[in-house]
This record gives sequence, structure tokens and C-alpha cells, in this order.
Amino acid sequence: MSTRFPNLGQPGQIGSLHLKNRMTVAAMGANLAEEDGSCGERIIAYHERQALGGAALIVMGATGVAWPGGAVQPRQVAISEDRHIPGLRAMAKACHRHGAKVAAQLHHGGIIAAQSFWNETPQVLLPSMPAKQRNDMADFLLTEEQLALYNPDAQAPQLHVMEKSDIEMLVERFAQAAGRAVEAGLDALEIHAGHGYIISEFLSPAMNRREDEYGGTLQNRARLLLEVLTAVRGRVGRDFPVWVKLDSQEFGREDGITLEDATATASMLAAAGVDALAVSSYHDSNRGATHSQSNIPHPPEHMVTNATAIRRAVSVPVISAGRIEAAAANDHIGQGHFDFFSMGRKILADPDLPKKLLNDRPADVRPCIYCYCCASQIYIRKAMKCAVNPETTRERELTLVATDRKKHIAVVGGGPAGMEVALRLSQRGHRVTLFEAGKRLGGTLQFASIPYEPNQKLLKWLVVQVAQSEVDVRLGMTVTASLLKPLGVDEVVVATGATRSMPEIEGSNRNFVFSGDELRALVMGEYCPTLYEKIGGFNRSLIGFAAKIGLTRRPGLMRLVSRAWLPLGKRIVIIGGELVGVELAEFLADRGREVVVLEQSDRAGKGLFLVRRMRLLTELAQHGVTVATGSKGVRIAEGRVSYKNTLGQERTVSADHVIVAKGASENSQLKEELHTAGLRVHAIGDCEGVAYIEGAIQAAAELAVTL
Repeated sequence: MSTRFPNLGQPGQIGSLHLKNRMTVAAMGANLAEEDGSCGERIIAYHERQALGGAALIVMGATGVAWPGGAVQPRQVAISEDRHIPGLRAMAKACHRHGAKVAAQLHHGGIIAAQSFWNETPQVLLPSMPAKQRNDMADFLLTEEQLALYNPDAQAPQLHVMEKSDIEMLVERFAQAAGRAVEAGLDALEIHAGHGYIISEFLSPAMNRREDEYGGTLQNRARLLLEVLTAVRGRVGRDFPVWVKLDSQEFGREDGITLEDATATASMLAAAGVDALAVSSYHDSNRGATHSQSNIPHPPEHMVTNATAIRRAVSVPVISAGRIEAAAANDHIGQGHFDFFSMGRKILADPDLPKKLLNDRPADVRPCIYCYCCASQIYIRKAMKCAVNPETTRERELTLVATDRKKHIAVVGGGPAGMEVALRLSQRGHRVTLFEAGKRLGGTLQFASIPYEPNQKLLKWLVVQVAQSEVDVRLGMTVTASLLKPLGVDEVVVATGATRSMPEIEGSNRNFVFSGDELRALVMGEYCPTLYEKIGGFNRSLIGFAAKIGLTRRPGLMRLVSRAWLPLGKRIVIIGGELVGVELAEFLADRGREVVVLEQSDRAGKGLFLVRRMRLLTELAQHGVTVATGSKGVRIAEGRVSYKNTLGQERTVSADHVIVAKGASENSQLKEELHTAGLRVHAIGDCEGVAYIEGAIQAAAELAVTL
């Protein structure tokens, strides 16, 4: 039993279902099923890996009761026909081998299924015709994302307001699916009554404008859910564990579900014999920024207050999720705020999280950085992946296997790509020497940890893991062929990052213009000759002092220091509106600067995953940051920056300082030099083309399995 997480390690019970601990895997759409909706090798491997990691319960992502009708992913798991039973049975057996229980999440997508882009669009069921509202989602999509969604064969959705016969048929679909789950050997069922899907639409006064017995009062709006629960119970029996996922609130939708509604619905469900409640939430799906304000929240513990309120109102267990840290979850369970700790993104980042916590090794848990890579993949109809854990959904391809041909491998560059590949090669049994030209590991991740705090946790984790490994780390060393050859290395991995140069911008040589490298040196307290000429003696002294006392090695402290001191004027123009530019804009706006971002393309935020991009760009607008896309012909003059807008009109903005957040490109020089010298060389990370954290770590994993 864990001494640090005793409540998470306690056995739990949901109805007749006995669970070995209080940690569960939240249902997440993974888009990994076979084309016919069956569970195949890929999705079984995905869930089996979670079971191996120690989770007590795995709730499969949305499992279609009427598939392909109501489906919201091209490769969604189905439970709509008997032919789906063998795959589900194989899933149950795979997870049972590791002591985990498995639940199917019975699901019908309702109006959300209209976005699935089938070649032959099934009829889309809904309680009533939706009110017309402006949807701003398209404003945030990059061109490549628009192309991923485009299907020239797709038909317009056929919206159908459900009649009583449709409701009866849907209820029967849920019941039949429940029977198949029992036959497949699954352990439990979760009825999905949230997230804007069909049952949630009936519950929501914003979506349900019916005037019959299924609309109007809360009792009427909850009628479909209660009928589904009754029908499922009638099919599986009273002793089979059944619970409901419920929206506790619809954030950003004034006339939507309230906590009072949800609490009353929860009481109805408890009286009707539900075994537990999974408390979630939803949002106004027409507004991009709200997509990270509900069931996949950016604010920490965003749903805990609601879960606690519902737990007080019912006597059945409550399952809570929503960016809760493990220590906090342990405390909440101890205080009776909820009963089970449900994790989605955290488990994707490290499926071994439950085992590590129960063995009192929280520092070894690979951290989620809340970048929304996972969810954003689903939005554009692709298979889920994780930015920090490349093995997620590629378990068969990238899981490490001990080598039978040990080599001495030199890794050049101590950024995220270099550290990740060094760790993986060492874990396989290779002898690894990691060279870093700087005084500490981290590369550009050190700077990325300042404007975006979750990156700091990944940086710290990588550095600690390398320190605990058998990797031989050599800092302050510039690598050449003459250095490597006497060491007898068999292979060399170059991970030196991108080259950064000031792009050709008229006036960019002025003293109030900072390049990306100069800004990094400024924030990190690093020596940079050109920067020192620009910031004056007093600020140079402060930077030197910060470096001397070690502040620059601690991004968290540097973040705090920068709130009080940052030698930048009030008015800042950032040239470049991709990931680095917009994150810097948020960082500076949060510190009282007036910021204008100039981006040449027609969309800002490239490099950010869609869900986070939608939130960040909206927050920038709320901060008063101007993001001018389609900006051409940028010229910098004393105290101002001029550009041409999308209409070709000349515009000028005042600037105390200008930051050029562009100019990074691949850097193949060292790779070519070492190759010419006769060494076996591989290159990964930004030196092969800027791909940010996800690209760096994925490339490291792909290379590590081949050497």
C-alpha cells in the first residue's frame, strides 16, 4: 500500500464490481477500431497497455449502440451487432490478464454524428431542431486541418426530430447493446448521457424544445435517460454494474444544463437503481474556446466542485475527472468529495501512472503537458496520439525491446529529442553518451518552459530520468568527428535543434529588435553578445546576477522574476504568429504589455494543436492582443512597425520593442560533417525541420526501436 497515496490505493466497489484501487481510465475516443467498428489488434493493444499499468477500471471510449448511426468517429468502436462481440470479448480477456476490469460506454452521438463525414450519411437523430447560431470553429482551422475534414463524397446530414417510435427504437438499441456487453464478458456498463450526445441533448433545455412528455420540465427531459436505464437493467439484471456519465453543467451556454439540474437528475438516477455516477460537463460547441472548458478542461480541477455537490446529494459512488493532480485526488477521496479518480490525458502520457503512484514514485510519472494533441487528433478524424508519449496508440510498434546487439551510441544535443532518444536507447541496453554544448540539458525546452508552465514539468522529468539512467552525460562539449572517432562509437544521433537566423526584414538590425535567440538569452539569463549591446549595463548586471545565483536553471523562479522585472517596453510587436509567437504574446500580455502579433499566413497558431489553439487565440483577444494575419511587407522603423494588411492597405503600429519569433529552420551541417567523416549518422528533432515537442519525441522513439 502506498504511503503517499493511501486513498488511491484503497479497493473500491461500484455495485457488484470490486476494483483493486480507486484509479480508472476515463472513456476517450481513440478512433482505433476496425473499419466495421470491431475491436482489432490496435485498440486492444492500447487498452491492454493501460491495464498493464495498474488501472483498476478501463472505460472504453464511445461504443456505438446503433453504429454506423450515431457514430462520431470514422473508426469508433461498435456494439450494435452480434458480429462485434468477438472483438469485445478479446478486449475483455486482454485487460483481465492484468487484473483490470473493463466497461463499455454505451453511446449514440445524436446531432454530433452530423460531423462524422460518412460517404452515406445516416439519419441524424435529435430531440428538436437546433436554433441557428454562428459557429466559430472554422476560424481556427489551419488549411491542412480543413483538408483532413473535407470529404467530397459526404452528403448533407439528414436531421430528423425523433418521434415516439424513434425513441422506443433507440431505447431498445441501448438494451440490445447491453446484452452484447454481458455476452462478451465485459464487467460493467457506462451509459453516456453527456457531452452533447443524444441523451445529453434531451436533458439540455438549450437543445430540447419538445412539447411532449420528453420536453419541458426536467422530469420530462430526463425521461429518455431513465427509460434507457430501465431497459438496460431489464436486459442485464440488477447485479450487473451500470452507471451513467452525466453533464454537471454546460459551460458557456446560459440556457443549458445547470448544476441544480444535474443534481436533481442524479437523484432520479440513484432512485432508479444506478450503481454510480461519472460526473462530467459540456459546453457551447459552437464556440471554439469553450471546448477546453468542460470535459477536457484547461483549468485545473474544473469539475471537482460539481462532483462534490452531486456526491452530497446521492448515496452512490461518484467518479470524477478533469485535470486533477494525483495528490489532490488522494485528498478529495479521503474527504469524501468523490470516490474514484478518473484520468484521460494523464494515462495517455504515462499508462504506468497507477503503478508508479502505488509504489510511491510520483516523480517518475511522465507528465501530461495539456497541449491537447490527443483530443485535437479526434477533432480532425485521425487516430489519437500523445505529444509526450509516442507509444500511445502505437504500442505494438514502439514499445521498447532489449537489444541483442549492444552498441556504443553518441547522442549530440540535450534537448527533448536528444534526451528522449538517449533514454530509450539506454533502456534497450545500448551504451549511450549524450553530448550537450551548453551548461545544462533542455535545449529550447528550457525557454518553452517559461511562457507555458506545463512544459517545465516535462523538462524536469526528462532531466531527472536521464540523471537516474546509465546515460553518460557530457556537458559543455562541442562535438566534432575528431572527438567521436577515438571513442569508438558505432552510431551517432544528431539532435542539435534548429538553426535560428534573423529573417530578411527591413530595419531588423535596430537595437530595439530582438531575435528569438536574443529573447531566449534575455529570459534565461544566458550570455549573448548582440543582446548585451541592446539592453544596457544595469540589465546586464541583473542577468549576470540571476545566472550567478542559479535562477536561470529554474524556469518556475524565472517566471516569477519576470513578473517584476523584464527589460521590455510597454508596446511590443511580435513578428511571427506560430506557436512561439502566440505563446510569447500571452506571456507578455499577462505581464501588462500591449502586444501586436503580425503573421504572414492567413491563420495564426500553427504548431499549437487545435483545441489549445482555439482557447489561446480567444484568450489573446480577451487580453486585448491584436493578431493581424495576412501581414505582408513588414518594415521596422524607429518606434514603429509598418505592414500591409490583407487588403493591401498600409498600417503602422507603435513599438518600444520588436520580437522576431520566426526564422527557425533545419540544421543539417553537423550531420553532413559527421557523415563525410565516415560515421554512421542519424538526425532527429528540429535539426530535421521544426516539429516542436511532439515531433521531437516521436522521432526519437521511432529511431530508438531501429538501432
